[in-house]
Order: sequence, then C-alpha cells, then structure tokens
Amino acid sequence: MLKIRLQGTLKDIQWFRRILEKHKELDVLEVSDAYTNKGTSKYFRVYVEVEEKE
Repeated sequence: MLKIRLQGTLKDIQWFRRILEKHKELDVLEVSDAYTNKGTSKYFRVYVEVEEKE
C-alpha cells in the first residue's frame, strides 16, 4: 500500500486523482476530504491510499 499526499488547487488535485483512477495497475482504496493549507484558501491537500493490483 502507498499513501500519497496531493497538494495544490482543487482542480489540480482532481486532475491527478483521475490519472490515478485510470491507471490499470492501481486500485485507489481511499481518498480523504480536501483540507485547506494554513494561511491560504486557494491551496488544499488530500491524502490518497493506493495499492498495486495483482
């Protein structure tokens, strides 16, 4: 299992999440809610758990 921390605008995070979900060798197990970064309302962070398919 691999845990990934995505940071950026909501549009950037959604774009990368779609890439992960389309990847045939990976299963996206869990995606957290978007958390705002301190001091800004533009940038967010999301935690994603992925696992390699067998």
